[in-house]
Amino acid sequence: MKIYTRGGDDGTTGLYFGGRVAKSAQQIEVNGAVDEAQAALGWARSLSEPDGRLNDLLVSLERDLWVLMAEVATMSENRHKLVADKSLVTATMVSRLEQQIDELSAATVMPNEFVVPGENQVSAALDVARTVVRRAERAAVNYPLSESHVVAYLNRLSDLVWTLARWAEGSSHRTTRSH
Repeated sequence: MKIYTRGGDDGTTGLYFGGRVAKSAQQIEVNGAVDEAQAALGWARSLSEPDGRLNDLLVSLERDLWVLMAEVATMSENRHKLVADKSLVTATMVSRLEQQIDELSAATVMPNEFVVPGENQVSAALDVARTVVRRAERAAVNYPLSESHVVAYLNRLSDLVWTLARWAEGSSHRTTRSH
């Protein structure tokens, strides 16, 4: 299989369930930022313990972002073809992030002041990932998706990644309830 198709040489790109838009279209900007966020989460994951809690959680988040990108890359007339949790972000996905934030917050002493990133490589990579997720959220706000949970998901994801970065900073932030 060839990696190149030449289909985008005219400045357009294909969408999920068909159709083409300009590579400069707002939905492609959103997905580009989400793609960067996914890569940043992957970088943080590469620095984590291979069989650890952080690794497993980051893999799950990276897979969620595939779902989000599928939704964004679907023309409005094809939204009825999207499948919850497979190609459509759901309220349950957002709630799952909130639950993870609550669990990690209970196991971590949260700072009462601004954080200077860079306590360790994992937390620094997570802080970079958080800023990229925030950029994706800003792009998504400008792209109208009716009846969508994309913006809420990205908002909670950035909160979760911030919490993960504090958790990853280690014992100085861990409570006795830490896992």
